[in-house]
Amino acid sequence: MRFRNKHLRPAKRCPPSLLIWSIIGIALLFHFYTLSQIQSNQIETRIYYSDENSITKELETVEEEPLHVTVARSRRNPRAVRRKGSQKPPSIIDEFLDESSDVHELFFPDMRRAINPMSEGNDSAGYFYPGHVWLDMDGKPIQAHGGGILYDEETGTYYWYGENKDGPTYLAHQNAAARVDIIGVSCYSSKDLWSWKNEGIVLRGKKNDETHDLHKSNVLERPKVIYNDITKTYVMWMHIDNANYSKASVGVATSQNPTGPFQYLYSIQPHGCESRDMTIFKDDNRKAYLIYSSEDNTELHVSPLTDDYLNVTNEFKSIFVRRHREAPALFKFEGTYYMITSGCTGWAPNSALAHASESMMGPWETLGNPCMGGNVIFRHTTYFSQSTFVLPLPGLPGLFIFMADRWNPANLRDSRYVWLPLAIGGVSDESLEYSFGFPLWPRVSIYWHKRWRLPDG
Repeated sequence: MRFRNKHLRPAKRCPPSLLIWSIIGIALLFHFYTLSQIQSNQIETRIYYSDENSITKELETVEEEPLHVTVARSRRNPRAVRRKGSQKPPSIIDEFLDESSDVHELFFPDMRRAINPMSEGNDSAGYFYPGHVWLDMDGKPIQAHGGGILYDEETGTYYWYGENKDGPTYLAHQNAAARVDIIGVSCYSSKDLWSWKNEGIVLRGKKNDETHDLHKSNVLERPKVIYNDITKTYVMWMHIDNANYSKASVGVATSQNPTGPFQYLYSIQPHGCESRDMTIFKDDNRKAYLIYSSEDNTELHVSPLTDDYLNVTNEFKSIFVRRHREAPALFKFEGTYYMITSGCTGWAPNSALAHASESMMGPWETLGNPCMGGNVIFRHTTYFSQSTFVLPLPGLPGLFIFMADRWNPANLRDSRYVWLPLAIGGVSDESLEYSFGFPLWPRVSIYWHKRWRLPDG
């Protein structure tokens, strides 16, 4: 018989939960240490352009630009102010959208400062001036809004497709957004991306057929063209809508030539879903995708296209759910897919976001605001513009042109183009946003320049 010493306390055992959490803590510490080593290695190896590279050094310089604006005086009667109290003063974006304000004039310089490829004997040849009027080879303002570029490697020719908004701006009804009747899709060609020849309207609107998707009273936005190597056909996709934006569809047109004419085929709601702001992307393996804003602009959908690029497959993925992103612009570098998106604020500018993924179908990770330089207001308004396309530059891997529209809702035909250099390199702002499984992506940077040009050759 054993006697128990009542004064001797039994030894405490370590609770299993404490042991488990200790193991998890050690694993997390090791994981973060590993990530820090990867990050430091990427800082050393994933910056593709260094200060020693004179070709791109000028483009990747962070250029600051102070914004000096005068606060607008209230236009209200002083008696009304005393009676009802003062109101919140207009924001810088309100002033930007007000055609009568001095701020508006800052961002929409007049014709005297236009980019003119036909002007001789000046020092502006070959230079891009974001936000300035851009003239074609005929001396007329380029009309290619919400557009994209197709590059023909055989001829070394770029084709720029976009909305022709060279008509009066009006409201379809009191609460409607500013609009221009459908004129059609314009096409311009160039060898140097600076001087553009007008190839005409390659897809025309319909003036008399009210049942047609392209009737002038409807909406045609964001046309993009890719080439199908199997069918030897140029395929155009675009956002098709009615004046109330309730049709929410995509339209498809085809042509045997890059300069048209394009034959309109039909419109669809992909997978039975709404489709508004959209783009298409052709991968290295010739597989193509449709990316569109859906579910009342609360998310984006990604879907592969059929082999002939004329429809979507049955597969699609929802991304950025409840994030309210639109105006997607896709590009790829070293096996990684990147996307620039905009917030949903109508014609008003907002902050861009960059995203990355190892697969077009996701998962996608948000990297942060890609805008560099200018000033805080510029960076938070994407330089008062909205993304439409990202163009790779042949011979300069990792360097792209970010194409955006500076919308002028008071006079849409006078909306401007903001083209800026975009580079891949450095560490992103918001790595590991969703889970520990994502790699540390290199940073996407859009550099502000009041004036810039492409490297010689």
